[in-house]
Amino acid sequence: MTDTTRFIPDRLQSPLERRLKSWETLLLAVAVSIFIVNSFTSPYFLNAWNLSDMTFNFTEKAMIAFAMALLIIAGEIDLSVASIIALASTAMGAAVQIGIGTPGLVLIGLGVGLICGAFNGFLVTKLGLPSIVVTIGTMSLFRGISYIILGDQAYRGYPSDFSFFGQGYVFWVISFEFVLFAIIALIYFVILHNTNFGRAVYAIGNNPVGAEFSGIRVARVKFILFLLTGLMSGVAAVCLTSRLASTRPSIAFGWELEIVTMVVLGGVNILGGSGTIPGVVIAAFVMGLVTFGLGLLNVPGIVMSIVIGLLLIGVIALPRLWEKWKS
Repeated sequence: MTDTTRFIPDRLQSPLERRLKSWETLLLAVAVSIFIVNSFTSPYFLNAWNLSDMTFNFTEKAMIAFAMALLIIAGEIDLSVASIIALASTAMGAAVQIGIGTPGLVLIGLGVGLICGAFNGFLVTKLGLPSIVVTIGTMSLFRGISYIILGDQAYRGYPSDFSFFGQGYVFWVISFEFVLFAIIALIYFVILHNTNFGRAVYAIGNNPVGAEFSGIRVARVKFILFLLTGLMSGVAAVCLTSRLASTRPSIAFGWELEIVTMVVLGGVNILGGSGTIPGVVIAAFVMGLVTFGLGLLNVPGIVMSIVIGLLLIGVIALPRLWEKWKS
């Protein structure tokens, strides 16, 4: 008897079927599962203020992850983001010592981020250097400058109104950082999924030569993406420095791994060409829930680093293992 079952290509499936089978849906299910597990493992988890504090585990990193997602989709990467935070924070701390107020501090933080992003973008798009090599170099360069300026010292004495960016609340338990995270997520969603610029990013990631021949200014788009990544690092520097109320050269140390993990966990192809902002948003919540839940159980920080590393390896390896298993 002949088997009449037919394979239905993804493009012929209904939007609901595609959505249910998407990586974002699976990730959302994982997030809900972790939330439920955390609520049973710790009696303090469901406290509204504790849940609000949980968001600080991922909002600053996610702001950078949104820009990083576009950069990786376009086939590039920036591993210097945490060091940009350190340099921007050091610049703000130095400005405080000479009496510059909050508006000036914010402009300095964002400005340093933009300059660092422009420097990375220039080396990659104008000189044709590989982004992974360039940003490994600038990762050491930017943080090294912070260590030269500060050594083992710290900058303190930030203005009281500066604390609002990292410690302020807009309404009840809803922090300013979380609102800013939501606004930035919406902006990047529109940019990537509803503009010609976003379509150009996907085209470059899939075939940069073809994109160039179709009229897309590849170098210009990539330069803008490095600028955006630097700018988001500056925004994160303002929020993190405000929350800590101090600057040390080791600030945000190791964040580049967590940010890349967040992006890849969100379904962005590390080789470029595909990915979504909703996936990155859900991945941010997943990582926040994991780290906060482990923190409530007094799990050491080194164990959390191991978990983050395993997440990154697992998310990259699973699709390849799945394809091999199917074949």
